Amino acid sequence: MKKTESIKKLTLGAVFTALVVILQLLGSFIRFGPFSISLVLVPIVLGAALCNSAIGGWLGLVFGTTVLLSGDASAFLAVNPIGTVITVLVKGALCGFAAGVVYSLLKGKNKYLAVLMAAIVCPVVNTGIFLIGCRLFFMQTITEWGLALGFSNVGEYMFIGLAGGNFLFELGANMLLTPAILRVLNIFEKN
Repeated sequence: MKKTESIKKLTLGAVFTALVVILQLLGSFIRFGPFSISLVLVPIVLGAALCNSAIGGWLGLVFGTTVLLSGDASAFLAVNPIGTVITVLVKGALCGFAAGVVYSLLKGKNKYLAVLMAAIVCPVVNTGIFLIGCRLFFMQTITEWGLALGFSNVGEYMFIGLAGGNFLFELGANMLLTPAILRVLNIFEKN
């Protein structure tokens, strides 16, 4: 029984890995300002809930790797390659891992709440780690970018100009798709 369950989780993990790569590459064509919208957070949450937090972390790592390889992080790579790689990979891996942990902690109480909270935590962690990485590795450059765009306050630029719209889109999409994620989970659990 455990072997069958492991094979099922690995197979689902492989399918979600392919979805993450495809959606991130397609998502790179949808821009919000200078950055693409991360459409991959929904399958990351779904994979984390259906499999476990380790698979969620793996899917987030694949997401981060795809961001780096697709050129979506090129503006940051030009400034600080090591800081970019650390930020992008850590934010991806932790958003998927955190979604899985939150789901597993809450699913016994209320499955809808578990999915909703996992869907909220994923973009919060993704954006939060991005902003921390910006602060640690790119503050001077971000200050210059903000001033060039007319922002007098770097914090305002980071939250409104750099990450705000993207975050709101990701959060809204995840919350809106929560019932669909729950339906898929229920179908998989019946089989």
